[in-house]
Amino acid sequence: MAADAPRSNFIRQIIDQDLASGKHNQVHTRFPPEPNGFLHIGHAKSIVLNFGIAEDYQGTCNLRFDDTNPLKEKVDYVHSIQADVQWLGYHWNGKPRYSSDYFEQLHGYAVELIEKGLAYCDFSSQEQMREMRGTLKQPGSNSPYRDTSVAENLQIFADMTAGKYQEGEVCLRAKIDMSSPFMCMRDPVIYRVRFAHHHQTGDTWCVYPMYDFTHCISDAIEGITHSLCTLEFQDNRRLYDWVLDNISIECHPQQIEFSRLNLQYTVMSKRKLNQLVEEQRVSGWDDPRMPTIAGMRRRGYTPASIREFCHRIGVTKMDNQVEMSMLEACIRDELNQHAPRAMAVLDPVRLVIENYPQDHVEQLQAPNHPNDDSMGTRTVPFAREILIEADDFREEANKKYKRLVLGKEVRLRNAYVIKAERVEKDEHGNITTIFCSYDADTLGQDPADGRKVKGVIHWVAAAHAKPAEFRLYDRLFQVPNPAAEEDFAATLNPQSLVVKHGFVEASLADAPVEKAYQFERIGYFCADSKDHNAEHLVFNQTVGLRDTWSDDGE
Repeated sequence: MAADAPRSNFIRQIIDQDLASGKHNQVHTRFPPEPNGFLHIGHAKSIVLNFGIAEDYQGTCNLRFDDTNPLKEKVDYVHSIQADVQWLGYHWNGKPRYSSDYFEQLHGYAVELIEKGLAYCDFSSQEQMREMRGTLKQPGSNSPYRDTSVAENLQIFADMTAGKYQEGEVCLRAKIDMSSPFMCMRDPVIYRVRFAHHHQTGDTWCVYPMYDFTHCISDAIEGITHSLCTLEFQDNRRLYDWVLDNISIECHPQQIEFSRLNLQYTVMSKRKLNQLVEEQRVSGWDDPRMPTIAGMRRRGYTPASIREFCHRIGVTKMDNQVEMSMLEACIRDELNQHAPRAMAVLDPVRLVIENYPQDHVEQLQAPNHPNDDSMGTRTVPFAREILIEADDFREEANKKYKRLVLGKEVRLRNAYVIKAERVEKDEHGNITTIFCSYDADTLGQDPADGRKVKGVIHWVAAAHAKPAEFRLYDRLFQVPNPAAEEDFAATLNPQSLVVKHGFVEASLADAPVEKAYQFERIGYFCADSKDHNAEHLVFNQTVGLRDTWSDDGE
């Protein structure tokens, strides 16, 4: 992967100080997703940060799956996460790791806490524990099981591990401080009984550690130097440090928090995204309207554009809503530079050039990119009958309209100047055919008599064009912050997907999947990775030529 230019931030400044002081001589980070759904653009920010820092400091970054909840995790999610990280251009250190790799060690550290009198088994119900926990203004109260003897706690925990208790009957809690101002320190649960088949360990275990207990120990086992996480774990840093301070492990990574990504007109909650999938409000996790990396890839976003977006938004401790236009600008900038041009007509109307030879077909040369000669040219067939966009013609129009008007001229992209002479309509008054004449001397040059032709429209040859399906995507939600709504699903945009059936130029008959094009005067599109094939061409709109949400101009 070509190295992206590093941007300084407060995390890099901490790392610089740690290296300069000799606290560390190498940087070791990790990316620790839970395999309970597909990764989204928010995870991309963490991926770019963790893997990017490791690359820039010649360190290493682990991929570790936080797989402590077998009820919600699937191997399919594991595979999708690995594919997403690799597609973004990153490589993890060694083989993928799993928190479940350390279940034996984690269990041993739980026993150690019990032996030190720092953990106890609690038979209270969830409701009772919630009541005893207190509030932000009131301290909690001690569980009646808090002073159970070490020997009895060890036996109960052994019985939990042997499957002698039912789910929810008993749990293991850390013994810290029920009056702490930090709720996470009020004797948090660190182990619970769960009879579930695990995708890595099978049926070996029926007790599973909680995230806050697992994560810090896994970091320490792997020798992580800087454990980077989002701001919602800021208070939990106290528990992170408490666990490591009270078990016999030498490594003590430093947890550093940064703000998570909140992107307008979408949601960043895997629970909410999963709801959209389960309720079939989208076609799946990789629906191009979804903020998932798989969905964005299918829509036509590139790894470089996503990495650039993550760099542009930066890394801070301040939560904010990022405008969707920032993300769209990144892919628009890249595709404007690198995407080859092609012509497509989404709402076709027939146009006949009456003075063009009846059976003649010309093979015109068109540049693949107007500003990059190295991308070469392509052959575009031109004939008497072509197709243009229906809204590129009006019978009458004011001077601001720069397209084809009855009795006036316009240039066909990479071809001739034509003049609209008359139209033919159906019984409902809809235009079915536009009849034109052409100036044979205007191929690649202006009219000889000095006539000024300002407008340019695109087209495809009717007999040679290939039928195609076009999927036009818009914002998934109608409001900037759907997560703040009482019913976020009620704010879904009914126009987030519009399907049109039109035609593309013949050169796209064998367009490869995920290949990006600029359809001239329309937008950027790519061939769909699932439904596109030689018999059924399907193109997804990645982004328009400009930000229409902030510019309502024609």
